[in-house]
Amino acid sequence: MESSRVIIHARFANDGSVREIGECPSGISPQDWFNALSRHSANGYEALSGGRGIFRLVPAAIEQAKAAVLSPAT
Repeated sequence: MESSRVIIHARFANDGSVREIGECPSGISPQDWFNALSRHSANGYEALSGGRGIFRLVPAAIEQAKAAVLSPAT
């Protein structure tokens, strides 16, 4: 059985910083969300042309990333 995956789109500025990204929790910058997704995905990112990219992740990985980015630093 194949598990379902969520596709999250990212758009980059000319300097390589993240300008827009899907599923971004409120109060978190697009760059910080991209970094969190990168840390919590194993080979889930694919670069595309035109300053774009996508993450293909299982919902559990997205929830892990959200928990990590929203939890207070200790």
